[in-house]
Amino acid sequence: MENWLAQRTRAFDVSGIRRFFDLAANMRDPINLSIGQPDFDVPDEVKEAAIAAIREGRNGYALSQGMPVLREKLQARIDERFHHADREVFVTCGTSGGLVLAMMALIDPGDEVVLPDPCFGMYNALAAMMGGRVVPVDTYPDFHLDPDRAAAAITPRTKLILVNSPNNPTGAVAAPEELRAIAELAAQRNVALLSDEIYHDFCYDEPFTSPAEFNPQTIVVDGFSKSHGMPGWRLGFAHGPAAIIGEMIKLQQYSFVCAPQPAQWGGAKALEVDIRGHMDAYRRKRDLVIDGLREHYEVVRPHGAFYVFPKAPWGSGTEFCTRALQQHKLLVVPGGNFSRHDTHFRISYAAPDAALRRGIGALQAMASRS
Repeated sequence: MENWLAQRTRAFDVSGIRRFFDLAANMRDPINLSIGQPDFDVPDEVKEAAIAAIREGRNGYALSQGMPVLREKLQARIDERFHHADREVFVTCGTSGGLVLAMMALIDPGDEVVLPDPCFGMYNALAAMMGGRVVPVDTYPDFHLDPDRAAAAITPRTKLILVNSPNNPTGAVAAPEELRAIAELAAQRNVALLSDEIYHDFCYDEPFTSPAEFNPQTIVVDGFSKSHGMPGWRLGFAHGPAAIIGEMIKLQQYSFVCAPQPAQWGGAKALEVDIRGHMDAYRRKRDLVIDGLREHYEVVRPHGAFYVFPKAPWGSGTEFCTRALQQHKLLVVPGGNFSRHDTHFRISYAAPDAALRRGIGALQAMASRS
């Protein structure tokens, strides 16, 4: 049967994050700091809005561009923020769905995609799926995307620069001047710019900045999975120039078809919910983890998302994470799942405080190889 398979299936491997997530499902009382999934539940009023939609019979196909109840609210917010004459929004099946459609709309075989290293592994896989070639830009040791390095990575084949701030897996938040430089670089070189802003609410020390503030051609993907504890609802959105968004909607019609209709009614209510309490709690979790590790590990203090990306104190990231699993039932993800360099590991602090304290204790014990 192998000869039946398309070549794109060989261009990337199964998600290493999912492998660790699956391991946790079969372990008794693991310390699971591996998955980027909020530990708070969907707000009750959001649940009730979706339940009401189901009971009222709103269970058919939604419009491919999204139901007006949600899409119009999103458009109003985006217009108020960016004031772009040509910026349209549509509803996607999660932020991942938006990323898939953006890559499908933009990347042809042989096109180059400039990515920060480390980055979310899906970016590499999607570029490969479309026949594109990834050009990684090293961001070590501080995990900030240097505009000069990005400029040096651009060639005549470059089609897209992808940025993600706050960043998965590092938690780094790009400074406004860095994003301005990247945005202007993309405009000057006539290269598409895609900004993954799924963690935009998780900025703990400074306000969130989007590169779309500096380059009106920027395509943005975002969603409700992280901010409202709704990853299983598969509800996201994308916005950008109408010509690009129109092509993404066309592709959605022949792939995802539409985002789930009841979830969209819940999403409309979610836009009215105050989530600042959760953000304050995650800022405190960030501080708890950093305070527990900084004397034992080489670690850059993250300013956003809900990840810490320490350097493994010995061995490779994979060796270290394997030992953590075997000796302490601690699940953290090797840095090689996000990077060419398997030197670090990712901790997700989207977990109960008790799990974080157990994890910190295990990591303190593992700081020396003895």
